[in-house]
Amino acid sequence: MGAIIAIVAVVVLMMIGVPVVFSFAAMTLILSILYDVDISSLMTTGFWSVNSVILVALPLFVMTGYLMQSGGIARRLVEFVEAVVGRSKTGMGTSMVVSCGIFGAISGTASAAVASIGSIMLDPMEKHGYSRGYTSALLGVSSLLGLLIPPSITMILYAVVTRQSVAACFLATIGPGILLMIALSIFNIVHVKRNLGGNDEKVPFRMRLSESASTGWRALPALMLPVLILGGIYGGFFTPTEAAAIAVVYAIPVGLFVYRELSFRKIAESMIHAAATTGVIMIILVFSFVASRILTLERVPQELTDILLGTFEDPLLILFMVNIFLVLIGMIMDDVSVIAIISPLMVPVMAEIGVDPVHFAAIIGTSIVIGANSPPMAPILFMACRVGNVGMSEVIKPALYFMAFAAFPVMLVTTYWSPLALFLPRLLGFMP
Repeated sequence: MGAIIAIVAVVVLMMIGVPVVFSFAAMTLILSILYDVDISSLMTTGFWSVNSVILVALPLFVMTGYLMQSGGIARRLVEFVEAVVGRSKTGMGTSMVVSCGIFGAISGTASAAVASIGSIMLDPMEKHGYSRGYTSALLGVSSLLGLLIPPSITMILYAVVTRQSVAACFLATIGPGILLMIALSIFNIVHVKRNLGGNDEKVPFRMRLSESASTGWRALPALMLPVLILGGIYGGFFTPTEAAAIAVVYAIPVGLFVYRELSFRKIAESMIHAAATTGVIMIILVFSFVASRILTLERVPQELTDILLGTFEDPLLILFMVNIFLVLIGMIMDDVSVIAIISPLMVPVMAEIGVDPVHFAAIIGTSIVIGANSPPMAPILFMACRVGNVGMSEVIKPALYFMAFAAFPVMLVTTYWSPLALFLPRLLGFMP
């Protein structure tokens, strides 16, 4: 009961506009009062929990995203994807989806993808007949590929909170991320052919090949970044934290000397933005670790497990109820909050019904994609509206279509077909 009161308090505080950090602090205080725990003794637990080398990767990957945005790296990636996929009516929407996926493979954040990809592609797509509302909705949903395509900041947080391998969690979300990318592209093609009318422009193969080669050459330094990050991690050359540091070291000279769009002032601004974002996340983690410790001492996860197993006998039904719960909680909380609060509570439940924690990483990741684009909070969708300069009323209908016919089916496939998430971690030896 105390856990429910604390979670409800967090939700209410966030909905009335209290900053997330103070909402989490209030949750921890409420738990300490309800369970009569000396919070001062537990604050050291929170401090030592965030005193982790793994978490050093957070500010570095965030900074990489800002450097890509201001250093011209994101624009070159988009130009190359457009040349390969095509600048036709159907190709433009697919280009946005694929660009968000590639961007996610470098920065690991959805907000950076919204700002970078949106500012580059919204106007050209409007010229091809796309409405601003539809394009902004596609941008909002596609940007969440950054939570699934590694390196993902959300998966780093999940690994730290649940004591799992970061590399294994990265691999677990690759399959769902690619599947979501394909589903969004197919839905976009069907929508364009049915509603925009007209035929795609026919571009001669030789002309497309030439354009792909030229834009690919210009984008080669940018394309080498995800190869460097992921190849280095899974090749055993460096850890995720070292990969994040190498990404920053690589992105700075590329922006300064290759593309010549980065300046020392922009580097300083990127550092400031990264520090501010990371500071908020770290404080949230401190309070979430303390709250998690209180809940563990009071055996709340075990009680939750007993309630679910006593109410529902079928593990498949329990999984479906967990899916719905994650989507609903994601509608009123951001991805960091969901990972910090819900993951420690749900992992014991999943273990009891035979779901591996690495598989659950993929489940919670695909659920967040839906929740983060659903009102009333929908932070990513609201950001896409601001970038697209369009009202929420014009965006919500196409966004619901994307989630109903692309994101929700991917979540169900990820939940009920575990090889989609576990094949790569097992293949590369990160889990038995």
